[in-house]
Amino acid sequence: MNFWDYLGNRHQQLLTDAYQHASAVFQCMVVATVIGVLIGVITYRSEWAGNLATTATSTILTIPSLAMIGLLIPVVGLGVAPTVIALTLYGLLPIVRNAIVGLRGVDPSLVDAAKGIGMSRAARLVKVELPIAWPPILTGIRVSTQMLMGIAAIAAYASGPGLGNEIFRGIASLGSKNALNQVLAGTLGIIILALLFDAVYVLIGRLTISRGIRV
Repeated sequence: MNFWDYLGNRHQQLLTDAYQHASAVFQCMVVATVIGVLIGVITYRSEWAGNLATTATSTILTIPSLAMIGLLIPVVGLGVAPTVIALTLYGLLPIVRNAIVGLRGVDPSLVDAAKGIGMSRAARLVKVELPIAWPPILTGIRVSTQMLMGIAAIAAYASGPGLGNEIFRGIASLGSKNALNQVLAGTLGIIILALLFDAVYVLIGRLTISRGIRV
């Protein structure tokens, strides 16, 4: 059976796996973005706190994904839980780092002007600092998403959802007539999803970043 015949016979299962893969990455990115931006907001004013946040999230990223999931299985069991926890933790570094860099890069004169017209600290953060810091934050989200697309495939090791199941089935049956087709289908599916997500982020950037900030 050639690759195109395999896709035709397995398209329903592949679409289901692709949906689960995209859903897992999307949900984990939402959680990682909220946590990452909050960490950035809390730590960007202090040099040591910012460095601590960056170092801590960098350390998490050095843990091999198989090892991370293997350590989580005895604690939370198989399935979705270890996948969500691992992906969320892995997605933090680019978001935290870029949030800190973006917030520190806001022109102090703009903050002083906002303070001069009576804005509270929270209002300055929401209406002045975060909008200006949004471009680097969005870049961090894009980088995290691309990383998690690949890492999510390892979730199949813990009976997690996604296209990794297709890849692992192919690896487990190496030598069989469909082994290469399975690995190729899973890999190409992940690449296509990554490109689609990135295209969406480009569109979001065009819609949410003012032309003055882009320039």
